[in-house]
Amino acid sequence: MKIEKFFSASQNFFSLILATLRGISQVILIKNAFSGFIILLAITVSSYYLGLIALLSSFIGTVIAKIGGADEGKIKQGLFGYNSVLTGIALALFLSGPYQWIIALVGAGIAAIVTATIMHIMRNSELPILTFPFIILTWLMLLISYHMEAFQLSSDLIPQDLASWELHIVGSINWTEGIFSGISQIFFLDNMLSGILISIAIFFSSIRTGIYAVLGNISAVIIAFFLGAEPNLISIGLYGYNAILTILAVSIVFNDKKQPIKLFSGIFAACVSVLITASISSWLVPYGLPALTMPFVLCSWIFLSAKKLLPKL
Repeated sequence: MKIEKFFSASQNFFSLILATLRGISQVILIKNAFSGFIILLAITVSSYYLGLIALLSSFIGTVIAKIGGADEGKIKQGLFGYNSVLTGIALALFLSGPYQWIIALVGAGIAAIVTATIMHIMRNSELPILTFPFIILTWLMLLISYHMEAFQLSSDLIPQDLASWELHIVGSINWTEGIFSGISQIFFLDNMLSGILISIAIFFSSIRTGIYAVLGNISAVIIAFFLGAEPNLISIGLYGYNAILTILAVSIVFNDKKQPIKLFSGIFAACVSVLITASISSWLVPYGLPALTMPFVLCSWIFLSAKKLLPKL
């Protein structure tokens, strides 16, 4: 009997770890534990601290969903982990002070609850919640810093007067860095090796998914260049990561299976995400908040909703 309990406990723990790793991979809209492991390695290569935060955040989100009695299928797919991963990493990066890591992990736990809330609210909309729970929660927790001392905002996030904003278009673009940084920026990383590892994780999940991710990124970089975006922002991938997520959501993950996969609409959506990224970034300048993945969410919702009435799009 003791042996049976041991094996049962071991099996449950192994299942929890797999769900945790899938929670990491679900950030890029893929459900693959090994891809999640490679992505975790990519994060750790850039920062041991962020790697640990990512792992613990996904684990906490998954455990809370399990304790809360969430649907087992959704837990195993990692659907309660990915918003926690992004929230944990974002708060660890954009906050400072002695309570930084505690707030990050608590935020990761709250993200699982907010995820369940948004799932319930949007259950009849036929739209995926994507990373919306992470975005709203992270913005709210960063804004707390203006009224509570325990929340100390990073010096990288400085509110600015939009009227005095200056566009710095001097400089050259590092195209290779721009491509791989666009991928690594999905996890807030500016590291070429991390970008390469994450690319491997995507291709391991599906060659088609990998190709679409590359096409979305390249399209975004080219559009940003021709529209006169700041070379530095293009080089560090700030116009690419939302485009990558957008093309995957619109063309593959949430595409109507009765229709052939639409490459054109995906690339078009990726290009539109560049404009939305610039717009939302400008809107948030006075608040000192990062755009996060809001351009991806808005652009994906627009195109997925449009497809309901424009099925050939």
